[in-house]
Amino acid sequence: MASAPPIGSRSPGPRIGRAGAVTFGLVGWLFFVEIVSGLLQGYYIPLVSPLARVLGIDDPQFNWFEAAQLLVSAIALPVLAKLGDMIGHKRILLISSALTAAASWWLIFAGDFTSFLLAWALQGFYVVWLPLEVAIIFSRARSTGVANATTRRAAGLLVVALQLGAIIGALLGGRLLDAFGGATMPTLAIPAIGVTLVFFVVLFGVPKTAPEVGRRTLDLGGFALLGLGLLLITSSLTFLRINGVGAWWVWALLAAGLLSFLPFGWYELRRKDPAIDLRVLRTPSMWPVQTTAGLFGISVLGAQVPLSTFVATDPAAGYGFGLSASSVSNLIGAYLLSVIIGAIAFSFVARRTTPRLTLIGAAMLVGVGYLMFIPFHGTVVNVVVNMLVAGLGSGALLAALPAAAAAAAPLGQTGIAAGLTNTTKTIGGSFSSAIFGVALASGAVGAVATAGSLAGYYTVWLICGGTAIVSAVLLVFVPKLAFSDPPLVEERTGTEAP
Repeated sequence: MASAPPIGSRSPGPRIGRAGAVTFGLVGWLFFVEIVSGLLQGYYIPLVSPLARVLGIDDPQFNWFEAAQLLVSAIALPVLAKLGDMIGHKRILLISSALTAAASWWLIFAGDFTSFLLAWALQGFYVVWLPLEVAIIFSRARSTGVANATTRRAAGLLVVALQLGAIIGALLGGRLLDAFGGATMPTLAIPAIGVTLVFFVVLFGVPKTAPEVGRRTLDLGGFALLGLGLLLITSSLTFLRINGVGAWWVWALLAAGLLSFLPFGWYELRRKDPAIDLRVLRTPSMWPVQTTAGLFGISVLGAQVPLSTFVATDPAAGYGFGLSASSVSNLIGAYLLSVIIGAIAFSFVARRTTPRLTLIGAAMLVGVGYLMFIPFHGTVVNVVVNMLVAGLGSGALLAALPAAAAAAAPLGQTGIAAGLTNTTKTIGGSFSSAIFGVALASGAVGAVATAGSLAGYYTVWLICGGTAIVSAVLLVFVPKLAFSDPPLVEERTGTEAP
């Protein structure tokens, strides 16, 4: 029989060893899944104009595809995440990857606007992959005693994979189209093949997670009310971007969407197993995280297009640098590199401080980075420095928010908690896309009739920076040791190890 460790020594290593096994054994498979997820997000960007020509539409009409996918993603994500908690996260990951693969293959043969719109919208099921992966990792690591630290480290690696996939996709899309002589069918087959491989990687490489005992009913009424609210809000924001602030019915639609959450809340608080447990959402460890995710979506999903148009604008407009498309790509690449560094650094910094303080610091970096644009935007170096600062914070938040939500959730609700960070982030991105579009479309400037006003860019930077600072303030209200693992405890003495 093995002897007990000496009194005063640390507990033996299986706890940390098992956590390492969870990280490197499981994340290796999930790393590939997120590479493909990033590929889907970056691959189609350089193909927008060629695909529009094939479909016989103008470039701006392509926004309808993005709006449809956003709507499907926002509504489907909480339902799928909840089903993951009920019947197993791997099972729903398989189903969502199969649906995404089917939609990706459909895109190849969709030769008209309507069928392409439906296929593109259904491809949005991939947004649930990361929350489900976080839930799988947290569930597998729960018995190690360091589930929170393990999940933070693994989430950072998954965000790295996501960003690498986006870079690879952006680089491959246009080049493969040229290599195939402008033929869109073989070009679109590449992401379809990738998603198909995801299905088999999940099937054979990802272990099962046991569903929570007793959770066998889906709150269809709650999800119907939630879906109605999300439908009204996302639709109103899309129409706001298209019709502008002068359309009163757009604001009425937005108000109806917001008001729909009143009956939703009344209904959910009376359910034994609600679609969204509002009692959990209002705990001090959860509501600041979900609010931060929504505010963070404003900058991480809404600021990249304004950045690109700002640096590409002809200086004759009174601002901008007239950068070529390749130079803009290099600038975006530098930003994504800083996002990767921030995602990797988060778990290391959290280990030496606390997850709460690291979250606050990450939000502050995002806020400072964007607010620096207001006085410092006159040179390319200014822009690069500002984006590197914001990118470090953004990478940390991308990794931290789903992991923090999973850590704050009760047993059996990790999937839906992590998924809600994506839902609120998406709503924040929809809001910023609509508001920024209106702010920048404020009329001709100088000698460049197509350029927006510099005041519009000030609005973008102020909103992005201000909402990030507000997030940092809200995170102060999180309990000091939230999202931390319990201290290492001596089994023999019941005292904390030194």
